[in-house]
Amino acid sequence: MASVTQFQTKVYTLLQQIPEGRVSTYKAIASALQSSPRAVGNACANNPFAPEVPCHRCIASDGYIGGYKGDWRDRPSGVNMDKKTVLLKEEGVEFDASGKLIDQGLFWDEFDVRKCK
Repeated sequence: MASVTQFQTKVYTLLQQIPEGRVSTYKAIASALQSSPRAVGNACANNPFAPEVPCHRCIASDGYIGGYKGDWRDRPSGVNMDKKTVLLKEEGVEFDASGKLIDQGLFWDEFDVRKCK
């Protein structure tokens, strides 16, 4: 069993609330937890339960796809980014050639933080 911090557990609890076919942002999760987007990003990058705990549904607030499992398209290989793109596309979430979310209506932020207690 993977060892995770209390904060990571809260992030993973909120990630599981994002419906399939929707995305949220590091900023939205951070706001819900009164934390920082960078801390949320670090929790996502270290998610040992991916993709069952869907950190692939978390993107940057400007609509950019962001990283996956600590990987960005240009570092080190982009392989994880390809996996994130495929996972989201399978859920009906698509990005343009520059990595931006095509349908801004897919953003979701209706978190129930009471479930993080």
